[in-house]
Amino acid sequence: MGSAQPSTRSRCRRCTGQGGGGRSSDALDRDRGEVSGDAHFRIGSVTKIFTSTIVLELAAEHRIAIDAPVRRYLPDLIPAAYGTVTVRELLDHTSGLPAPAGVPGPADGPGWWRKSVSPRDVVRNAFAAAESPGAGQPPKPGSVQQYNGVNTFVAGLLVEKVTGRTFKDELTRRIIRPLGLRNTSLPSSDDMSIPAPHARVYIGTDEVTEQSPWAWAEGGMISTAADLDRFLTALFRGRLLPPAQQELVFAVPDVPNAPTNTNCINKTSCFSVGGLMRATLDNGVTVWGKTGSMPGWTNGVFATRDLKRRVAYSLNPTGTASERPYVMAVVNSAFRSAS
Repeated sequence: MGSAQPSTRSRCRRCTGQGGGGRSSDALDRDRGEVSGDAHFRIGSVTKIFTSTIVLELAAEHRIAIDAPVRRYLPDLIPAAYGTVTVRELLDHTSGLPAPAGVPGPADGPGWWRKSVSPRDVVRNAFAAAESPGAGQPPKPGSVQQYNGVNTFVAGLLVEKVTGRTFKDELTRRIIRPLGLRNTSLPSSDDMSIPAPHARVYIGTDEVTEQSPWAWAEGGMISTAADLDRFLTALFRGRLLPPAQQELVFAVPDVPNAPTNTNCINKTSCFSVGGLMRATLDNGVTVWGKTGSMPGWTNGVFATRDLKRRVAYSLNPTGTASERPYVMAVVNSAFRSAS
């Protein structure tokens, strides 16, 4: 994250968020009016923190061994060539699994944001693409960090395999219900709606507010700034995990950052076993959290380790420029007085 000072309103159709000590803020869209601070939004890859937390809960219950090969649990899904990849390496993105392939995108033509693909097919498509000519050799598991959504799809399928219940059921009974996250949900695969209030979001001239939640355990959840703040606070305070697994929430592997791992803003490995990003801001303050995007939304939740400063935000970019400078303007502003 570099230094950036643009106004978030200059490129955001709508913005909403919650920062500092939990104060909600509204932003004015000059074309469509005010977006309320309690607006729902699609949280994208912020979902990964929830998924990692559930896997760590199952590890605490001795239902998953964190350093066991994933293939022990999912032999029909993980090819033998990836047989040594461990659960820990899934969670901290050092698995070396292939990148996503065959997922919905603009190349699918008009209405692509409504197209869907099953979690198992996401994983199978990735492995199939890795077998194509010129795909190259994967890195040795545990040797380098490369952020990869396929890891989290596998983690979600792992949850279903060891519990015998759907990921959505586990998410609800382990996190959403106990924490009272009344405005947080994982839509069913055919549910393209989003609860009110919410912004109407666009890519170019196309409204994409209703879209497929195909990203599932990797990026399919809906929430609000207040609910994300409540979840992150509970996670940091150890309400969800016992001490041994709580340590892993902030455990970043001591391995090189892959050259293509541009998600780590300080250009060093930044993703923890708990699904968090570690970032050092312009003022030297280190924060932990996660960003996430879906068509028409870019969001995030971050906090200092001691929770004295926190921010949860959602922006609706126009798609005409890079989102990062505007995200960094929000985050740097939220933690300006934390040093």
